[in-house]
Amino acid sequence: MMNEFHALLELLGTLLSDPRTGALLALLALAAWHDARTMRIPNLLTGGGILFALAYSAFSPPYPHAGWLWAPGGMLIGFGAMLPMYVLRLMGAGDVKLMAMVGAFVGISGILPALLFSVVCAGFASLLFAARHGVTARLIGNVRELARGILWSALATGKPAVAPASVVSVGRMPLGVSIAAGTAIWLVASQLGFV
Repeated sequence: MMNEFHALLELLGTLLSDPRTGALLALLALAAWHDARTMRIPNLLTGGGILFALAYSAFSPPYPHAGWLWAPGGMLIGFGAMLPMYVLRLMGAGDVKLMAMVGAFVGISGILPALLFSVVCAGFASLLFAARHGVTARLIGNVRELARGILWSALATGKPAVAPASVVSVGRMPLGVSIAAGTAIWLVASQLGFV
């Protein structure tokens, strides 16, 4: 038991010893806490995080070959990947900005795995939320209708799709918590060499 505790402390020390990773984890914890309490993520938190990450990467690139586009590229990919979900009203603007902040911290090389882990965490959280509130069947029906409606609308019209009228919300949940958890899990897994 003591060896596992020491290993955990060593892992935390390694993660927090890098100012970039330590700041990201602290900002993610604040965003998750705030989102869980208020269903909002403050612009000051995401904007300040983006500015810190961009400035830090400009003066201390994470890799010798990273180049100056590493952090802004990650930010734009994170923002762009989440923007369609905001347009469809499946998430809030704060969630989009939070993923952009994550991208600024983890850069081009890390944003896709962080995004994948965050989406998986959000999927699990959605299923737990639906099961807890007794709306699992409606959630599955909504996913089916969204997928079918978005696909056919985009193919038939070539225009951005909107959520079909038959989709009725099963409720709101703080997606910032899933983004924070998914990113943190990815950071730990990558530090341990699992990904």
